[in-house]
Amino acid sequence: MTKSKIQKRGGKRVLIVRLDRIGDVLLSTPVIKAVRDVCPDGHIAFMVRRYAKDILEGNPYLDEVIVYEKTGRERGFFRNLGFVRHLRRKKFDIALILHPTKRTHLLVSLAGIPETVGYNRKWGFLLTTRIPHSKQYGLKHEIDYTLDILRYTGLEPRDKTLYMPVNSHSESKVDELLRTSGIAKDDLCVAMNPGASCPSKRWKPDKFAKVADALIERYGAKIVVVAAEADKGLGDRIASLVKKDCVNLSGRTSVADVASVLRRTKLFISNDSGPVHIACAVGTPVIAIFGRHDRGLSPTRWGPTGWHDAVLHKDVGCIECLAHNCARGFKCLEAVTADEVLTAAAKILGK
Repeated sequence: MTKSKIQKRGGKRVLIVRLDRIGDVLLSTPVIKAVRDVCPDGHIAFMVRRYAKDILEGNPYLDEVIVYEKTGRERGFFRNLGFVRHLRRKKFDIALILHPTKRTHLLVSLAGIPETVGYNRKWGFLLTTRIPHSKQYGLKHEIDYTLDILRYTGLEPRDKTLYMPVNSHSESKVDELLRTSGIAKDDLCVAMNPGASCPSKRWKPDKFAKVADALIERYGAKIVVVAAEADKGLGDRIASLVKKDCVNLSGRTSVADVASVLRRTKLFISNDSGPVHIACAVGTPVIAIFGRHDRGLSPTRWGPTGWHDAVLHKDVGCIECLAHNCARGFKCLEAVTADEVLTAAAKILGK
């Protein structure tokens, strides 16, 4: 059998790099296992932003998590130069860059890694092996786009399963939070996430609240709202609109905590965002609400991957998506109704 570039490089020290959001990093976890399958004795490291490290710490196929930060006290020329020296001392044999950015390509190039593989975009000329970039067409899932990098090296991955580690501290914290909030382990618990990276992806809080009220009335569901600190206002708004009590954890949970919450829930209702993929990784059914009529941001590329998941996405006739500059009041999101979410929920819950 022909060896891949990874194996030809000895497979001794492999660096995987992805410096974007938590969902993107989680969708890249099948790469880690695929590399481990062909390099059982190698040293595999993953370079990631600090806010995404919970996705990787505790992954059994990974030896090291390298945190790179480009903001705050760690920004600047000399800090970056120190980081490059740090990478250089680790003497990696090959680097796999899963998401192209100028900064990533420059850092890896300056680190002197002999073989660098990634997409030919944003200073792709710095790579030793360049793969044609077509992610913007959204023809397949992001999981496959990341695995294509391995395929290009001659390695055929056998498993696309996402992996989210269990954090014992988060498990204890969430158990206590839910217990003191009156949620028992056998309750029908539904989590909601109103946050997303762009206003063009955010379904309105009043619609989430309408769904929450109906789930409480019809099924006796216990509602838990999760949202990042940046989206705390959206979570607080839902909590203020729900007619009966719900548990509002907005701004109170780490990434690992969110995974622990979702392990306890029977259903997760969310905008297109990273926690959707956390839910998939821990086996919680998802209803994902998508806006944006853009092939590169479509559910085909970014949708949930579970067998029982549902996607709600409406085409309202936009020729070009202007994202947060939308001049039509985000009609794609407005077109998704609370009743449609409730119909999807009934199907998933078997009610």
